Amino acid sequence: MIKTYVVLLLCFISYSIGAQQNPLNILVFGAHPDDCDISSGGTAILFSNMGHNVKFVSLTNGDAGHHELGGGALAKIRRAEAQEAGRRFGVEYSVLDNHDGELMPTLENRLKVIREIRKWNADVVIAPRPNDYHPDHRYTGILVQDAAYMVIVPNVAPDTPPLAKNPVFLYCQDRFKKPNPFEPDIAVIIDEVFEQKMYATAAHESQFFEWLPWTNGTLEKVPKDKDKRLEFLGDWLGSKPSEASLECLGKWYGQKAVEKARYVEAFEICEYGKQPSDTEIRRLFPMLKM
Repeated sequence: MIKTYVVLLLCFISYSIGAQQNPLNILVFGAHPDDCDISSGGTAILFSNMGHNVKFVSLTNGDAGHHELGGGALAKIRRAEAQEAGRRFGVEYSVLDNHDGELMPTLENRLKVIREIRKWNADVVIAPRPNDYHPDHRYTGILVQDAAYMVIVPNVAPDTPPLAKNPVFLYCQDRFKKPNPFEPDIAVIIDEVFEQKMYATAAHESQFFEWLPWTNGTLEKVPKDKDKRLEFLGDWLGSKPSEASLECLGKWYGQKAVEKARYVEAFEICEYGKQPSDTEIRRLFPMLKM
């Protein structure tokens, strides 16, 4: 029994060292400070814990997302919240200086996205689909789609060296059905880091305990106690995985894991980037365990 434990421990150490020696570079785009946290925060923690490099990029500064504050003062608050969230997630967090609610799929913004992907030397790029209720979300998806392939073209944004290969581009999960529903290709169990995800996401106090409850008409229900706020956030964001996500989960973890999993983040492969095999997906998502 002791011998088996030692062997397993050595394998884990070897695996961890290997991850740190050959780290993956994961880049997540969101429209606003807090979007990346919701869509991919648990997966980001798992990557970070394994020694891989993760960066969140918000394409706007969030300066319209509040019912009492706005403009430069709010942008400053949201940037600070994003930095604290990044510290808690274990990721780098960048906030671009576009106005909230005014993001457009311009050439200028496309070049910004291309440069971000190149500078991070991304292996995997995650972004929303261009199917969404919010124009900033939609245009974030379009901008990242438009950057796919162009990241390897030397004469586009020539001030930043092109990538040698196109990354795998993924869509994060959403609930929208038209013109087509989200179809998960990869599903990640985040049970073991869900509490950390809630703690990190809670750094966006202006959003989850002020602005969004105000828009939902539930501001009076937000607890004052910090621990109860985490419970409040967990109840809010910890929705049951969809049937499609659970089916996808079975492919990567096996049926026993599906029966136990409570919290899942799912991703759909975008046709515009590299098309990975199942073997490649397991290399890019080393937390997938049968």
